[in-house]
Amino acid sequence: MNMAMQMSPDAIRSHLAEHPKKRARDISNMLGIGEAALLAAQGATPISANLDEVMPALNTVGAVMALTRNASAVHEKTGIYENYRGGPHASMVINDDIDMRMFGRHWFHGFADVTETESGVRRSLQFFDAAGDAVHKVYAREDTDLTAWEALVKNLSKGDPVETLDLQARGPAEAAKINQSKAEALRTEWAKLTDTHQFLRLVSKMGMNRLGAYRVAGAPFVTPLAPWALNDAIVALGDSDTEIMLFVGNQGCIQIHTGQINKIKPMGPWQNILDPGFNLHLRTDHVAEVWAVEKPTKRGPAISIEAFDEEGALILQMFGRRKESDKVDHTGAFLDLIQTLPKLHTEDA
Repeated sequence: MNMAMQMSPDAIRSHLAEHPKKRARDISNMLGIGEAALLAAQGATPISANLDEVMPALNTVGAVMALTRNASAVHEKTGIYENYRGGPHASMVINDDIDMRMFGRHWFHGFADVTETESGVRRSLQFFDAAGDAVHKVYAREDTDLTAWEALVKNLSKGDPVETLDLQARGPAEAAKINQSKAEALRTEWAKLTDTHQFLRLVSKMGMNRLGAYRVAGAPFVTPLAPWALNDAIVALGDSDTEIMLFVGNQGCIQIHTGQINKIKPMGPWQNILDPGFNLHLRTDHVAEVWAVEKPTKRGPAISIEAFDEEGALILQMFGRRKESDKVDHTGAFLDLIQTLPKLHTEDA
């Protein structure tokens, strides 16, 4: 299905002109087209979306802002794309500031964009999946090397701008997959885990997915929390020195913040973390299910808070930070925080 052809480039540009302050994702949802179609209609430069080309090139431009989002959360980190590791199925950038896991099969379209704003020129690189939904964006900052940025755009360019894109229809979020007949087997195998990365393979083998397994497993592996417990946890963490790992992702990219969170500022339905080098913007009204999860590992239990929307899509995950090199383990403090959060009772459900 060619979603972009549902609206002509002229009609897209007209709508953008009428709503100059609306976010691109909101406009794409309103029009029923992929967000990538908006950039194409505006004449953005098409560039390669090949991770093995893009990530090493990004390492040359210095500090930038990396943005990964889903429908309910936006995760922004400032840093340098250092230490890229490619792979046939998954790739990663790992350093203290920018920490990402990327799945190249979902990186279909890339654009370099230059937009005039009230605060000056905004330069970005934006990457999209087959439906035109953003998987990752990169924004130049005041200290970005713009000479290297322009060289990157030139080297990654795929030719002249095109006004239309052939985009696939956006697939629905995967709802919870439950297999009650495997409940005991799930619990038995869960108890044998030695690494968190084994978990998704386990639930797939059981004919379930992450959320389905949480609904089946029960104590001591999972505890259902009230939907507002996620916001309670963010507020509590803002008042503590507990360090966490906070994951936000989509099917093409997962972005991670490691450290404390401090400045918490709600605005309407959004809860915001506005710290130097890290921002999170969370739609608290999208949170439908929250789970406290414990998975055994060789280094001790991995404790997390995980939030899902009403369609079953994962919004974010938070773990207590554990760092062997510094002999720092915030898992205990994070577990203590979880014990204070409101549980989900039958009347709440």
